[in-house]
Amino acid sequence: MRSKCRIGIDIGGTFTDIVMLDDAGRVSTVKVPSTPSNYADGIRNGLLQAFPAWSIAGADVAEVVHGTTVATNTILEKKGGKVGLLTTLGFRDVLEIRRLRMPRLYDLTWRKPEVLVPRRRRMEIAERIDHRGAVLEPMDEGAARVAIADLLTQRVDAIAVCLLNAYANPLHEQRLRELIVAADPNMRLCLSSDVLPQIKEYERTSTTVVNAYIAPVVEHYLHSLAGVMRSLDVAAPGQVMQSNGGIMSLEAAASLPIHLIESGPAAGVVAAAELGARLGETNLLTFDMGGTTAKASIVEGGAFERVGELDVGAGINAGGRLLGGSGYLVRVPAIDIAEVGAGGGSLVELDAAGALKVGPESAGADPGPVCYGLGNEIPTVTDANVVLGFLNPEYLVGGELKIDAAASRAAIQTRIA
Repeated sequence: MRSKCRIGIDIGGTFTDIVMLDDAGRVSTVKVPSTPSNYADGIRNGLLQAFPAWSIAGADVAEVVHGTTVATNTILEKKGGKVGLLTTLGFRDVLEIRRLRMPRLYDLTWRKPEVLVPRRRRMEIAERIDHRGAVLEPMDEGAARVAIADLLTQRVDAIAVCLLNAYANPLHEQRLRELIVAADPNMRLCLSSDVLPQIKEYERTSTTVVNAYIAPVVEHYLHSLAGVMRSLDVAAPGQVMQSNGGIMSLEAAASLPIHLIESGPAAGVVAAAELGARLGETNLLTFDMGGTTAKASIVEGGAFERVGELDVGAGINAGGRLLGGSGYLVRVPAIDIAEVGAGGGSLVELDAAGALKVGPESAGADPGPVCYGLGNEIPTVTDANVVLGFLNPEYLVGGELKIDAAASRAAIQTRIA
């Protein structure tokens, strides 16, 4: 009888890593380029390469768990879906008013991040439920139908619904769901009473909107991943790392992708804490340099800290992380991780004033850094590391990925130096 194995998959903006652990404790790895057009294709390529090399088949796989930066990168690179918002009359501008917190207290030039839902796609509906859940004003269904029709005319990819005090009584949000489904059965819906049934309007609205923003990308990716597993006869359940260090099913992740914001980085912190414990090292600084982002966290006394909310896409700000307010607020439990949009594939350019600018846009895996020779002419952090001598000037990934160091030098000289 062939032994069963477990497979771990990490999808980054540039590379996809696959690790196999069999019953005997043997570990095998494969690294392949990620496929930004459909990240599941990178997994297929990796498994097709790995299965013959490891002498296993899909039926031998007992469990598949993976971490991904797809949700994070979608926000950082502003590549999410076109979202519409339905909210209570008088609360249209909650996303822009925010919490009046500024990451730089005395910087009058600081600007809030661009709102994920522009005002023309934020619709108000007359209705009112009090903090105890009692209906004070029935919902104006006529206005609701008009608002829904307007959003459908604008061809939105998803609709977020966040009504006042819906955490206490979701009646009106659920009715809106019925009206939206009647108008377009295939529309993606995110109700705040499902995503975050908690008090506080901005926090609930922001979290629901971010969920709707990344849902089209994550849902497409996870459905593609499930198809890849079926095509390779992998019947084992697929699970995804959550931001809090736990795991969830593919189906749950597709409906609540908000829990995948720190999926990949969280897996790294959990692994570092476990490795540290085995080595007798309980105080660690973890660092994860990916293709699009760089992440850091702290393990103290053998344990990592968790937070109740994140400022997604915030970066490191001069006022310190305790001030917050510089990104898109997401209220979900997560491992405490500092993140910046500057990974190996992050594009390096000079701004209008001649100052050096790194990221958040990334060259990804296709075309990748200049040294990959796949058509990119804008230097990246990887190209800078090649020029500085921090990376092998001839190849990466144990010799599997040949690089062109001369191309990196020419790009840096022409565009930066």
